[in-house]
Amino acid sequence: MIGQYCHGNETDRQVPYYYNYAGAPWKSQQIIRKIMRVLHKPVPGGLCGMDDNGYLTGWYVFSALGFYPVEPSRGFYVIGSPVFSKATVRVRGADGGHGEFVIEAHNASEENIYIQSATLNGKTLNRPYFHHADMIPGGQLVFEMGPSPNKQWGTDPEAVPPSVTPILAKQP
Repeated sequence: MIGQYCHGNETDRQVPYYYNYAGAPWKSQQIIRKIMRVLHKPVPGGLCGMDDNGYLTGWYVFSALGFYPVEPSRGFYVIGSPVFSKATVRVRGADGGHGEFVIEAHNASEENIYIQSATLNGKTLNRPYFHHADMIPGGQLVFEMGPSPNKQWGTDPEAVPPSVTPILAKQP
């Protein structure tokens, strides 16, 4: 547990990403890195809860890459705080072809946990999410990381991740 947050409870694991929806991505970056450091250890018994079919480990892998599918059926990923300086994910397109999606986090370290700026497929990314389609047939997500929060990045009210609320509001 961290405060009232129970990372070992699988229904809570998307909660650290909710700060992106509230216009404070830097708070997501901060708490995600804390969870990764405190509640995941590379030793036997180093997980803080049940790893039901890899769900806890999957959270860590996605979060280490720098994003997480908060609402998997919606087809987008909410951005966190990448750990790796470079990672490559092989993705398959609807046509069956494969591509490579490269994630780079310049200056990523235990101290440099905050996103200063980002580009997606060569274009400035000022929102804390991206669509799965942006990965196919390949592409590149590049983060510039730093030790202090950039409280301006991803905070525009128009930049928050899509929410299920507008969908529900349209229901009869």
